[in-house]
Amino acid sequence: MDKKTLLYVALLSTLLFGVNWYFDSQHQEQLRKWNEQQALKKEAQKEAPKALSDETYYVLENPYQQLVFSSKGGALAEINLPFKDKEDPESVVKEIGFDRKMVEQEPQNAHFPAHSYKTADGKTHEQGELGGYYPLIRRDLIQKNPEKSVKVPSKFYAGVVTSDFPEVGQLEYQVTKFTPTQIVFESKEALRTITKTFTLIDDYIVQLDINIDGDARGLWIGSGIPEVEWISGGPAPALKYRQTRSGKPEVVLIDLPKDTLTVTSTSPDWAVNSNGFLGMIMDPLNQRADGFKVQYVKGTEVPSRLVEIDEKYNLYPADKMPGYNLMLPLKGGNTSFRFFAGPFATDLLKKIDNTYTDPETGYNPDYIASQTFHGWFAFISEPFARFLLILMKGFYWLTHSWALSIVLLTVALRIILYPLNAWSMKSTLAMQKIAPEVTKLQEKYKKDPKKAQMEIVNLYREKGVNPLSGCLPMLIQMPFLIGMFDLLKSNFELRGATFIPGWINDLAAPDVVFSWGYPLPFIGNSFHLLPFILGAVMFFQQRLMSPGPSDPSKMTDQQRQSRSMGTMMAVVFTFLFYNFPSGLNIYWLSSMLLGMGQQWWMQKRSKQEPIKQG
Repeated sequence: MDKKTLLYVALLSTLLFGVNWYFDSQHQEQLRKWNEQQALKKEAQKEAPKALSDETYYVLENPYQQLVFSSKGGALAEINLPFKDKEDPESVVKEIGFDRKMVEQEPQNAHFPAHSYKTADGKTHEQGELGGYYPLIRRDLIQKNPEKSVKVPSKFYAGVVTSDFPEVGQLEYQVTKFTPTQIVFESKEALRTITKTFTLIDDYIVQLDINIDGDARGLWIGSGIPEVEWISGGPAPALKYRQTRSGKPEVVLIDLPKDTLTVTSTSPDWAVNSNGFLGMIMDPLNQRADGFKVQYVKGTEVPSRLVEIDEKYNLYPADKMPGYNLMLPLKGGNTSFRFFAGPFATDLLKKIDNTYTDPETGYNPDYIASQTFHGWFAFISEPFARFLLILMKGFYWLTHSWALSIVLLTVALRIILYPLNAWSMKSTLAMQKIAPEVTKLQEKYKKDPKKAQMEIVNLYREKGVNPLSGCLPMLIQMPFLIGMFDLLKSNFELRGATFIPGWINDLAAPDVVFSWGYPLPFIGNSFHLLPFILGAVMFFQQRLMSPGPSDPSKMTDQQRQSRSMGTMMAVVFTFLFYNFPSGLNIYWLSSMLLGMGQQWWMQKRSKQEPIKQG
């Protein structure tokens, strides 16, 4: 064999060895990765809370609710509300940005139900549907490795029976009956036997019958903890109960506690646990025990799903979103509850009230009173907000657009308040007319301020001008304005309502032009255009209301100060409204534009005829 042949064989052998080594290393790398994946799966199974796998889940479903019951506690681990679409036209819940983000960023937490479950036909389903539902109560958070999943303790399930002894809320229940509309749980202890029957009724209504055979002392039924709704830059939980005194019903707002609150001095007709737009009403039908209890739950113990949204930036810290579990006491024997779990939509609540009203006895559940108004001064604004809601719904009936309804409501409010606004504007214009004379007096008596003040007061009296008359109309119309703010931040119908797709997708949330990753202080990680438009309009409105000379050098100190204040207010309002709902921005923007039109018209008239002030 010659040297060339030997060299060829050597090179070929080397090449074959290299190829074999490469593919073998690739195989080893694949094998290593596969082993790592298997190890991670095993580790994830070890680290996942045991309760995530030792509960059996059962599902009842209708066009309004997907109810997920657990064998642990014999209660509702999930209450999922289908979105309104072609498949579920009867639902009134709309998909919003948080729902879409959960599907995109955290699909493992966007399956409904969250775990494998059984249905009444005897089938076991390994995984729920991806998206399509709103989780009304807080659910298990299933984390990616290496983070640990968070299990919601069964004592916080909706409809669970608990006591001061934690094991009561963790009892294992057996299913004794399971049909497409009803499920029956039973738990037998030495002290008592608890039988719970859940029956699907209709329109977000479930009837819960609880029979306690034995010791019923110290037992409570819980509402569950509502999922967080992010309203105007923060959560807006609300707890209420209705009581009847001397034949007169009243709804009482419960102050949010920082610990467990127990009240025994009242007997609630019903109690409501709300996140602002949606929630649960527990209505005992046949017997009531005195009192209620509110349990403060740390947001880190039962976290909201929002903590998963852009989690690396900590946009929604768990400790800033605590929950509240509202509980009613139980008696022995049989107690029936009407359990509403859904949105606080006006038409829906009115429909339910009409359904269960008894003309013979005069009974009316009055669930419409559970609607939550959570403005700055709700005790003042609520009656005005309810009046404005009637008007807005009337405009919606005409336009079929909530955004246009807001604009028309703004016009109606401007018409209602026209005399007060005109009074205020006339006062402002009158002050502007005599401003040169006031300036002359100030210059004339520059060295004697008291004399200057007396002469200015005499001038006001002579011209019939009252400098305070412009403030009084604003004070009178404040309840309407606050009521408007409250309405637009509290009305469920605006939640998920689209005005301009791709820009204003939710009238109950800020508009979004574009978003980015890293959040900026106060601004966050999305750009809202409406507040900047609002600020610009406010800037020009101030210029219109306080005109000055064309030559800036001829401006008085008062005019300069007025302009500076106007500019500052425009900047302040831009940032103040930055995280407000787009519906609220549309209202304020419309109101300012209409105000500018009224101001222009009155200025035009003031040049033609003198303005008299009384």
